Amino acid sequence: MSELELEILMKLGISAVLGLVIGIERELKRKPVGLKTSLVISIVSCLLTIVSIESAYIFPGKEGVNIQMDPLRLAAQIVSGIGFLGAGVILRRGNDSISGLTTAALIWGAAGIGIAVGAGFYLEAMTGVALLIISVEVIPFLIGLIGPKQLREKEFTLQLKVTNKENIEEILSAIKNLKISIKRVRIKDLEEKKHLVQLKVTINNKKSITDVYYSVSELEGVKSVDIESL
Repeated sequence: MSELELEILMKLGISAVLGLVIGIERELKRKPVGLKTSLVISIVSCLLTIVSIESAYIFPGKEGVNIQMDPLRLAAQIVSGIGFLGAGVILRRGNDSISGLTTAALIWGAAGIGIAVGAGFYLEAMTGVALLIISVEVIPFLIGLIGPKQLREKEFTLQLKVTNKENIEEILSAIKNLKISIKRVRIKDLEEKKHLVQLKVTINNKKSITDVYYSVSELEGVKSVDIESL
């Protein structure tokens, strides 16, 4: 086995390990793009980068061949092509919230890590993975502890069924007294003289959603509660 072949195998191995780190982080959070997808993206991106670089020097060196090639022409296509995978994991929920942006960004990041390893930037690729994990795991935790108030709150939706519309104002005031910030209110009339109150609210990260559910469900005039985190 030649020195070049050993180097290529080493690049693919390093790319697989770094892709594994990103994949495990997504897998632990039960995200659509997990271990296998991250591995495939990282390894194939690395392989295509190696092929792109090596072919740029192999073909022009053959007798009778005079071709000028860009060593990273395939890598440039990886960056744009990976957007199709990223777009596939971005979802819009029924409550108008968007999810999957972080996963889509990490797909793009896994491709970038593979390209970096394939081009021979090992230390840079390892540093990049370390910073990615810190960015999605450590920093949000620190912000939740010492960051601004708005960044220490979590957002969710509340749907309340109320039988008497005269009670709605009292219910909203009672919810505010529970240290729940109301960001948006929507009231809809239902059949049988019932009313649906849809709220977009925020609470402190230390307060659990179950506590909110118990507190709101005990309010006078509230017949049912539907709660969903964003």
